[in-house]
Amino acid sequence: MNRREAVQRVALMMGGVLAAPLMAGVMGQVTNIGLSVIVSAEQEVLLAEIADIIIPTTDTPGAKAAGVEKFIVRVMRDCYKKEDQDKFYAGVAKLDADSQTKFGKGFVGLDLAQKNEMVKLSTTIDKPFFQRMKELTVTGYFTSEIGATKALAYLPIPGKFEACIPLKPNQKAWAL
Repeated sequence: MNRREAVQRVALMMGGVLAAPLMAGVMGQVTNIGLSVIVSAEQEVLLAEIADIIIPTTDTPGAKAAGVEKFIVRVMRDCYKKEDQDKFYAGVAKLDADSQTKFGKGFVGLDLAQKNEMVKLSTTIDKPFFQRMKELTVTGYFTSEIGATKALAYLPIPGKFEACIPLKPNQKAWAL
């Protein structure tokens, strides 16, 4: 079993907690054969900044270092209908416009405290957008090489399955 199959099976066991298009994206499938939104380089930079607020660099690299914005663009293009893409990118644009209104600068130009404030505001003002952004960011991060090897404990060739093993203090959770 490879890592992608393991992620798919875990999601199915969780009762389909992750959206079907997101799981298709993790599996590398293309389910949207219709029109797609063309994403500009500026939008990608904006997605990277938003994702980096959700999973910032700490003692491990953050979402920006993992290239999560590329995952988000690919999954939105390949797996979500154009209407869903339009809603998502409208949420990205709204966050940037709200930043411009509140601070006189676009989201990318804000300092860390201002970016955090705008993302917190987004969780209440545009909850559907934020939930989708968070879902894509977390999935993209933990299925990336950086997320699986630096943020999680990764064992490329696992041994036997042991269901209940207590974690040692400060031990990372295991990657799939």
